[in-house]
Amino acid sequence: MNHRGVEYTLTRSETPGIWKWQFRIGDLVRSGRTEARLLLLAMRRVQLKIDRELKLAARAN
Repeated sequence: MNHRGVEYTLTRSETPGIWKWQFRIGDLVRSGRTEARLLLLAMRRVQLKIDRELKLAARAN
């Protein structure tokens, strides 16, 4: 999937309601888990994390 030019993956884990995600911005790789019953809610949470990291990267430059 793609959000603001950042490719990310979102996969359902073995545990119901838990999603695993990963994205890369430059050399920085972030990964983790989020709890959400719906795919769209999990996607939105990952997109918010991407937005946060992009904002931090813009401040550093």
